[in-house]
Amino acid sequence: MKPGKALTLIVIAQFLGTSLWFAGNAVIPELGEILGRSELTGAVTSAVQFGFISGTLVFALLSIPDRFSPSKVFLASGFLASTFNFLITILPLHFESLLVLRFLVGFFLAGIYPVGMKIASDYYEKGLGKALGLLVGALVFGTASPYLVKALGYQLSYQSIFWTTSGLALLGSFLVGFGVPDGPHRRKSPKFDWNLLPRLSQINSLKSAASGYFGHMWELYTFWAFVPALIFWQMQYAPGTGQNAIFSFSIIGIGALSCALGGFIAEKVGSRSVALFSLIGSGICCLYLWILPQNAGGLGVVFLFIWGILVTADSPQFSTLVAQATPAEYRGTALTLVNCLGFGLTILSIQWTEWLIAVLSIQTAMGLLSIGPILGIFLFKKFQKKEALSRGLSR
Repeated sequence: MKPGKALTLIVIAQFLGTSLWFAGNAVIPELGEILGRSELTGAVTSAVQFGFISGTLVFALLSIPDRFSPSKVFLASGFLASTFNFLITILPLHFESLLVLRFLVGFFLAGIYPVGMKIASDYYEKGLGKALGLLVGALVFGTASPYLVKALGYQLSYQSIFWTTSGLALLGSFLVGFGVPDGPHRRKSPKFDWNLLPRLSQINSLKSAASGYFGHMWELYTFWAFVPALIFWQMQYAPGTGQNAIFSFSIIGIGALSCALGGFIAEKVGSRSVALFSLIGSGICCLYLWILPQNAGGLGVVFLFIWGILVTADSPQFSTLVAQATPAEYRGTALTLVNCLGFGLTILSIQWTEWLIAVLSIQTAMGLLSIGPILGIFLFKKFQKKEALSRGLSR
């Protein structure tokens, strides 16, 4: 199969599959009313994140994306994730069962997002930054899509949202599982190797790219989780309303365009430059929040859109740097492991920020997300210098 056709199918499938990610967040007001809980954002978001972390850890430790056909892993994972998402609508709804099922959705998303990147890297040795820009853009748009469904059908029940996203994810899994064969550059890892992870940890260029990615992840999902609250802070559109949903979709979804555009720019200036520019820019947005007044009108709206652009554009480029730093036969494991650790940080960030919002303010709490980009940039450059030094000594 030609790389362009394969990438098109993967991008579509990635969008459809990742619509599961924030399906619960789009209906939190309704779920909270049914369950009698006033605040579900942190718990529901973290359940999916913790599931994804657990799934990526298992997939990485067992080297599943490198030992088995990644297309078939994508198919099985998409089928199971959509099934557990659908079960929320037919099993008795309790707080505990909701979290367990959202955890299982997250667990099998581990076979969709990083495995999709692995498949793309098997088709593209050159131009990977552009390919992953389109692929991560699909994830961003998929993440935003439940808000669009909510905005277009405000009276739709939470069941309808879960039915819709489950159907989309199932379709996506079939597109890759039956429509995309393994790529020509795939190098199968013949067996499980306990020494693989320690060997990967010795690659300074991999640690550099991963550090930047971790700083990005500290900020990204917390920003996404609290976009509805930021919209209320700036525009007084309450979470759960149609106006809030359409702005949430737009602010998160615009990141899909910046990911794609960043991929094309990376073809000219390199993935490193795009990743660092975006990470620095989003860190500045965090700091600017401290001086942005409440209800700033058009200024507040424009600021949130700029943040939505910058907060995502570095993700595919850091993933590209991770893939380029890793031998081909271990690329799937490296991508999955870095995703695992990065998403682990999102749980800490979301829970910490939710606590800070309660005791301080959303302005102060979200501004402190700048810690992630600052540390990410520092460690990125530190390990990059070590890599340059080691190369100089080896000559």
